[in-house]
Amino acid sequence: MTIETTSSLYDRLGGVYSIAAVVDDFIDRVMNDPALNANPLVDEAHHRVSRSGFKYLVTEMMCWATGGPQQYSGRSMSASHSHLKITPAEWDAFMADFHQSFDKFNVPDQERAEVEAIILSTRKDIVIEPVAV
Repeated sequence: MTIETTSSLYDRLGGVYSIAAVVDDFIDRVMNDPALNANPLVDEAHHRVSRSGFKYLVTEMMCWATGGPQQYSGRSMSASHSHLKITPAEWDAFMADFHQSFDKFNVPDQERAEVEAIILSTRKDIVIEPVAV
């Protein structure tokens, strides 16, 4: 009898070193993205926070969220983003950066979809939806 074990998303992504490499590229894209930096609140935040510290926290969060042994030590998504007034268009630019980094590293479709679902689950805590009048 063969017992099949399912690897965690963390393991299928290659663990902390592989995740850190993708996050490194992704955060460079995000912090240099003119569409995101057109928002003066985001631009100011990108110049106020340490790029390496930001990469550390995102790596820690992605490892934790994908089933790794790390514990996320940062603030909640709402606490980290609500003051930035991120629009749906800015979210779309952020997601385009995500896709470019995942393309660069040839992340397989299944793992890409699972990570994207994790990221999309945070949208409600990050994006300020326009108010209907």
